[in-house]
Amino acid sequence: MEVFSSSKVYPFMSKKYPFMGLSAILFIASLILIFTKGLNFGIDFTGGTLVQVKYEQKAPLEEIRNTLAKEVMFQKVTVTNFGSDNEVVIKIPTASTSITKDVGDVMSETLKSTGKFEVRRVDMVGPKVGDALREKGLMALSLALIVILVYVSMRFEWRFAIASILALIHDVTITIGFIVLFQIDVNLDILAALLTLLGYSINDTIIVFDRIREGLTASKESELGKIIDESISNTLSRTTLTSLTTFFVVLTLFLFGGDIIYGFSFALLIGIIVGTYSSIFIAAPHLELFGFHVQDYRNKAAQKEKDKKEKERIRAQFEQGTV
Repeated sequence: MEVFSSSKVYPFMSKKYPFMGLSAILFIASLILIFTKGLNFGIDFTGGTLVQVKYEQKAPLEEIRNTLAKEVMFQKVTVTNFGSDNEVVIKIPTASTSITKDVGDVMSETLKSTGKFEVRRVDMVGPKVGDALREKGLMALSLALIVILVYVSMRFEWRFAIASILALIHDVTITIGFIVLFQIDVNLDILAALLTLLGYSINDTIIVFDRIREGLTASKESELGKIIDESISNTLSRTTLTSLTTFFVVLTLFLFGGDIIYGFSFALLIGIIVGTYSSIFIAAPHLELFGFHVQDYRNKAAQKEKDKKEKERIRAQFEQGTV
């Protein structure tokens, strides 16, 4: 199925500077948000206790806060709505390991004067476990970037590898910037979304780069910008269809999946948009900025093919006993 005509060449590279300027603004703004506001780590990474409570009527948030503030073990809690007006999430900064009763029972006893409700969920993570999860999460992201860099370096020329890693850093940073902007808790499902984004984004970039590499030898053009335009135009329908189908699936999760997977679907939603855009307007233009020479590449490819044929000729002579 063709969304865009494969015979038409779209002038992407002539629009690269406005789009790269937009990316630079988003990237810098994301860094400012990350370093000023900081990430809002959830209990998965900081340790603590989370209690989900559902009321039969509208949850009295202020009364809940005031009631909990009277108890020593519930100091510095945060109380927010969860999906609807009659459901709340109560976050306690540190895991309540010092009490012998079940946290849900203690919460039920403390809040019994605020109305009729049921405790639907209690999650508890110790501070040491939270620190370990945070360290391992950062390590997982770092290792993923390193492995991707090694893979792309082995598959493509070094300029392609650096351009793809810059695009990945661009995608992840902007996605994290939106997470900070909308004050979404960073926990294990956000980490899973970021790792998924790395795979999705590099896959899209590799498809574009594969087509550019084919164009370098097959195209009659000698200018890199025109070859990139031809290559991206040829794969534009495939990229658009893949991105749209993935986007609509994630959008469905975001709209109807509920608050449990809200953070995960939000991060993926932003990541898909940014990742698709960066493959065209961030990764590809960097080949020009890094001084990639079409003729040098073609000369090396021709020499490589010549050496391959020479080896095959010598092997054939050896097998026939003429060498």
